[in-house]
Amino acid sequence: MSSPVSNNLENVDNDNHNTFIKQSKTDPNEMTVNRSKLLRTQMEQRLESARFRFINEQLYTSSSLEAYKLFHKDSDCFHIYHRGFTAQVKSWPQNPVDSIVDYIKKRPASLIVADFGCGDCKIALSVKNKVHSFDLFPVNKLVTVCDMSKVPLPDNSVDIVVFCLSLMGTNLCDFLVEANRVLVSK
Repeated sequence: MSSPVSNNLENVDNDNHNTFIKQSKTDPNEMTVNRSKLLRTQMEQRLESARFRFINEQLYTSSSLEAYKLFHKDSDCFHIYHRGFTAQVKSWPQNPVDSIVDYIKKRPASLIVADFGCGDCKIALSVKNKVHSFDLFPVNKLVTVCDMSKVPLPDNSVDIVVFCLSLMGTNLCDFLVEANRVLVSK
């Protein structure tokens, strides 16, 4: 099963390509070196894209505990995944996180937010509200590392829960149950 974020990741940097070609017109030996550099760069991009797709597939087909173990066993996995995800989002007409930020900004700043699968904490960095940012691996000090099926918040403690492209895994129903637990009952 392929996810929506795994498409269209193998874009070659045309500016890089053009730079290699312009430099190589003057010296035939430099031309060979620059073509080698270009080929190497393209192959490295394709390998990282393939690894992103592989990790993405693992996230969709494993439990959150297994995903947690994957990222903590090999922290490069998390960084490759988020670089790939960031590259993918750049090709979209709109980043859904921006829509969520706009929504929250129109609400009272007193509302407390829980961002399940926060990634780079864009929501926490963009709004005045108190935001609890949860993910499997810490991108920065704003992230609380945890399994989203068991977040360290008391019952009825947040007003808004966000799952932005983070409902993946074989136990995603547990995430929804956990979100319901921490949401303020109205």
